[in-house]
Amino acid sequence: MSTAEETTPGGGEQPWAEVTPEAARRLLVAAVDAFAERGYHATTTRDIAGRAGMSPAALYIHYKTKEELLARISRIGHEKALTILRTAADGEGTAAERLAEAVGSFVRWHAAQHTTARVVQYELEALGEDSRDEIVALRKQVDAQVRRIIQEGVAAGEFEVPDVQGATLAIMSLCIDVARWFRVDGRWTPDEVGGLYADLVLNMVGAKR
Repeated sequence: MSTAEETTPGGGEQPWAEVTPEAARRLLVAAVDAFAERGYHATTTRDIAGRAGMSPAALYIHYKTKEELLARISRIGHEKALTILRTAADGEGTAAERLAEAVGSFVRWHAAQHTTARVVQYELEALGEDSRDEIVALRKQVDAQVRRIIQEGVAAGEFEVPDVQGATLAIMSLCIDVARWFRVDGRWTPDEVGGLYADLVLNMVGAKR
């Protein structure tokens, strides 16, 4: 089974179940693996089709271009990230509890789905202008969830943060980078990394615990 099959943003029984028909799903999974391994620009449509066990001609039935594949991967991944953080931001509890949940969940996703996350987070510049604008807009919504929690924590006297925007940028960068270095056979599990980063971030914002 490929790494993208094992690490899906959907988290359901079948990876990338939201992508149909099955041939389109197989091609998308193959593209994730190829982009993560070789990079977008070094990957050809023939590489993707071959990994999916299909002919290059079959790819064009489902995706007009290689860029369309990347755009769909990126959109699904960013929508999942937004759901994770919005759920935490809208949840019950103190700002510190919600920030810990947001960071822990976000980091766990980047660790457990590290193959997908590397493509989603680090291939933005390969997208065409229209697709890139769409993803940038989603990224702004993603960042806004964490920024909102921090602002609410400052207003409630829970956090000491002189620069909320700067703190948000630092926290998001810290979480996203997990996809770059995480290894399944490494020192930590996704849950352990999530817990570690949640504690680190609470210390960063001066959370009163």
